[in-house]
Amino acid sequence: MNSTTQHNIAKLILRVTLGLLVMLHGAAKLKGGMAGIIGLVESHGLPGFIGYGVLIGELLGPLMLIVGFHARIGAVLVAVNMLFAIALVHMGELGRFNGQGGWALELQGMFLAAAVALSLLGPGRFSANQR
Repeated sequence: MNSTTQHNIAKLILRVTLGLLVMLHGAAKLKGGMAGIIGLVESHGLPGFIGYGVLIGELLGPLMLIVGFHARIGAVLVAVNMLFAIALVHMGELGRFNGQGGWALELQGMFLAAAVALSLLGPGRFSANQR
């Protein structure tokens, strides 16, 4: 297997994994209702409709990643979603460690880093439109 194929397979694995894991969070929020998210957004002085952005960042963006349809845009949507999540929910945990000694925001940090990497790398050959 040549290095180009290996790189394309690695991008596929990264895209699908990030997309599935973030989409699980979005599905749980959708199933539980949007009232909590909207209330959280409004408690920070922002208009409630911004709370629906979680559906874009945790459902639409991940779908774009999994399929590879404008995956760079999908990755940016996930990254922006993670920045909002960190700013609105997890800001107090930035300097904290969890019970196992890891960073309290390691999941959010990994999602953000993977999304930024995919936005820079692109989806690879094994995608709907290779953009």
